[in-house]
Amino acid sequence: MHAERHRAVASRDARFDGQFVTAVHSTGIYCRPSCPARTPRAEGVTFYRTSAAAHLAGFRACKRCLPEATPGSPEWDLREDVAGRAVRLVLDGVVEREGVPGLAARVGYSERQLGRIMTEELGAGPKALSRAHRAQTARTLLTSSDLPVADVAFASGFTSVRQFNDTVREVFALTPSELRARRTDRPASADDGWLHVHLPARAPFDLQGLLDWHALHALPGLEHVERDASGRVTAYGRLVALPGGPARFTASAPATDGVGRGAGRVGVALRVRLTTLSDLPTLVARVRALFDLDADPEAVDAVLATDPVLAPAVARVPGIRLPGAVDAHEVVFRTLIGQQVSVAAARTAQTRLVAALGESVDPGLAEDGLLFPTATTIATRGHEVLRGPAARVDTILRVAAALADGSLVVDAGQSLAELRAGLLAVKGIGPWTADYVALRVRHHPDVFLHSDLAVRNGAQELGLPGGARELSLRSEQVAPWRSYLTMHCWRPIVDRASAVAEAAAATDHQEETA
Repeated sequence: MHAERHRAVASRDARFDGQFVTAVHSTGIYCRPSCPARTPRAEGVTFYRTSAAAHLAGFRACKRCLPEATPGSPEWDLREDVAGRAVRLVLDGVVEREGVPGLAARVGYSERQLGRIMTEELGAGPKALSRAHRAQTARTLLTSSDLPVADVAFASGFTSVRQFNDTVREVFALTPSELRARRTDRPASADDGWLHVHLPARAPFDLQGLLDWHALHALPGLEHVERDASGRVTAYGRLVALPGGPARFTASAPATDGVGRGAGRVGVALRVRLTTLSDLPTLVARVRALFDLDADPEAVDAVLATDPVLAPAVARVPGIRLPGAVDAHEVVFRTLIGQQVSVAAARTAQTRLVAALGESVDPGLAEDGLLFPTATTIATRGHEVLRGPAARVDTILRVAAALADGSLVVDAGQSLAELRAGLLAVKGIGPWTADYVALRVRHHPDVFLHSDLAVRNGAQELGLPGGARELSLRSEQVAPWRSYLTMHCWRPIVDRASAVAEAAAATDHQEETA
């Protein structure tokens, strides 16, 4: 492993940025693998899985390559063990909200056991990992926004400006003001009422595919879509309930400033409005999952392309991504409502639910905006709104009650087996529903929906077998990336539906401007 990582560093391979850091003994700093500095000798470095481990070992972040300014490691979506589950919850801000005791309770271990496991596996415990995540958020805000430095401190999850200053100086060997002064370009806009943040991703990145996917499923009042004159989706956004109150975000492709600065940036340009600034790290983590920003697309595409039938699809759409989730419970309900009906029919039923039971937000956040109804609200009043077969309505109400009282848990911190077992134990939930929720909420990269009719139809268009059993067997050849095969099979259907929506939007635009 040491030799392999040193070869990656010697080749300055950016694919490994965020997956580990290189601590150089002679300088006392740690770098990302693609750092342009002279390659250190193999015997003069130590590799750490996390920057938190490097911090604890006494190393500071490189001022030249800023190792915190990278996508996260795809390892956390792959790992099913306690450490992987804990890291996903740390990134969602559980330590800041519930402390280490809360984190330990969620994964079913004592604080001492959890600390030992994480230190052995990752080189750092929950508090150190949380601190490193706050430092990364602080660096992002200092270099990509004009938010006042004191506000950056609280938006990054720090409880005091002094703690923020001390941490930034210790991690980066720079004061917050010095770190801000090192940014190479100004934020795209600093006076429009939005907080602007750039979220990096590894290339290639099929952002347009995700924008189209989310646009096709968008619910009025909860979600919004922006299109250009040709009808093409240029941005997707939505409201989301966070611990400190409602928030709104809009995601789009990174823009240039008219003189070329910003060109070539890979990732998402995020515009945010928050009720509470300290919710920003949680929102960023959820948006990163929603757009699959921590994936390793070259590793995924390399495996998928080994199937000669699938290779042309991979060449057409390199860097395909998974649509994640910002609200686990919402995905469960939307999945149950959308079972065995068309996307349009599901959207109609889901829109009716949001309109009837969704909580309104401050007009300053979103005019006529509505949050998706909570499990408690659906359990209490869902019978007033839900339509369809009685068995399905009963299932939705049972699930709502179980989520509300905690007897059913669905979150990204679970293992795939735990999540599926919990859902399948509920009468009325079958394997397709459990697997779809796992793909979205757990963001698991190796879930293949072989029984899905749209997947089978799309597979046939790609030249793959159309039978559920044959397709399932064929999918095993591209493990552990079968979720991405699911997306490729869905893609022909999504592209056709998007083309229809684009044409309709373009016609509306022409009529409005005529």
